[in-house]
Amino acid sequence: MRNERIAALREKLDKREIGAVELTKEYLAEIEKKDGALESYITVCADEALKAAEQAQKRIDEGNADTLTGIPLAVKDNICTEGVLTTCSSKMLYNFVPPYDATVIDKLKAQNAVLLGKTSLDEFAMGASTQTSYFKKTKNPYDLTRVPGGSSGGSAAAVAAGLCAAALGSDTGGSIRQPSAFCGVTGIKPTYGAVSRFGLVAFASSLDQIGPIAGSARDCALVLDAIAGKDPRDSTSVGMKQSAGSLLSQDIKGLRIALPKEFFGEGLDPQIKASVLAAADTYKAMGAEIVEVSMPSLPYAIPAYYLISSSEASSNLARFDGVKYGYRTSHADGYVDMVKRTRAEGFGEEVKRRILLGTYALSSGYYDAYYKKAVLLRERIKREYAAIFETCDAILTPTTTDPAFRIGEREDDPVKMYLADIYTVAVNIAGLPAVNTTCGYTESGLPIGMSIVGRAFSEDRILQLADAFEQGFVRRAPVL
Repeated sequence: MRNERIAALREKLDKREIGAVELTKEYLAEIEKKDGALESYITVCADEALKAAEQAQKRIDEGNADTLTGIPLAVKDNICTEGVLTTCSSKMLYNFVPPYDATVIDKLKAQNAVLLGKTSLDEFAMGASTQTSYFKKTKNPYDLTRVPGGSSGGSAAAVAAGLCAAALGSDTGGSIRQPSAFCGVTGIKPTYGAVSRFGLVAFASSLDQIGPIAGSARDCALVLDAIAGKDPRDSTSVGMKQSAGSLLSQDIKGLRIALPKEFFGEGLDPQIKASVLAAADTYKAMGAEIVEVSMPSLPYAIPAYYLISSSEASSNLARFDGVKYGYRTSHADGYVDMVKRTRAEGFGEEVKRRILLGTYALSSGYYDAYYKKAVLLRERIKREYAAIFETCDAILTPTTTDPAFRIGEREDDPVKMYLADIYTVAVNIAGLPAVNTTCGYTESGLPIGMSIVGRAFSEDRILQLADAFEQGFVRRAPVL
């Protein structure tokens, strides 16, 4: 069943060509066979998955299966799952078992989807490589010497390697789209508020958003429709206005697609530039109009993003103190010393770096100079997007400046690592939807991703465009 699309699996399950338990066992066997090398899963829920598959089969036999009934999925390990370890890839939560499910998990269980396990990520979703994980440092299934991207690298690698039919990730500054680009799969970051964040362990609350990673735009639409919606437990959620797949297969003739010139300048790998511009030509041949536009604030998106996200992280991660749950130091002289030692021992270097940056930016005397300016720049970036969407239906950009880099290549250079997000963070700053899909491969066979950005709540439009391209594009299988 490797890399089988959800619609095909649905048909086989409904026609009784395969049973839900048999299908689940096939995926578990693939995980057992390959994940020792890939390290995409932190926790594999074999027993729970088989029980869920039995329940799904009963529903299928009754003839009232939903879209995802019996479909084996994976979930990023910063999304709470009742009774299942949820670590955020951190020593700080090495033993945390939530007493409740995130809203997205409730929605998947309502359809009797099968949860195979929890996938690795950069610690607390802070990173672009999945190498800051305390537990599993995931590899890229196209080249095991390279990173899968981050922070949702475990989910993207598992989908690419056929270790699940689809997966959930979270995206704060590109954490669904960048690993999807590196691993040659499709991933969508929905509009802020389209999917409930209840049960997502917070990194930066005004930027975080849960979304699907799958083998195609059509599969992403199916999963997104299942998890989206307004949630009374999340005051920022507003749901979606229409089905994410409502425009699939419709003609794109006459649509105006913007190409911001700042995304195609110095620093972009020539092979990526050529592939994305070739994709633009493909859209033009389909009848779309390609329009060159400008986003002059793009160079400032990285500092704005890291100031805002780190400031929010310094607040959100204050809850991890060794008192209520998670890791606690074994040696301490009083309460204050216990908190200090717990955080020093429990958090990794990257998490500490961002907490320090955020605390500094919010401190007296620096708030106006740093955080306030970042917030003002956020509004400017929103206005620039709005100006483009006055005349265009979508924006086409590269997802990354470079293909997947080698493991260890950027670990000693945080600035170079942060710059890997230059093409993705502006979307989160503006709260817009964006989808990555594969548009080519390098000479060495590494995937190249392009991003399609849309107006708020235009997931149907950007998935339509991604699907239109995918229909004429042949993906290559990974080496694993």
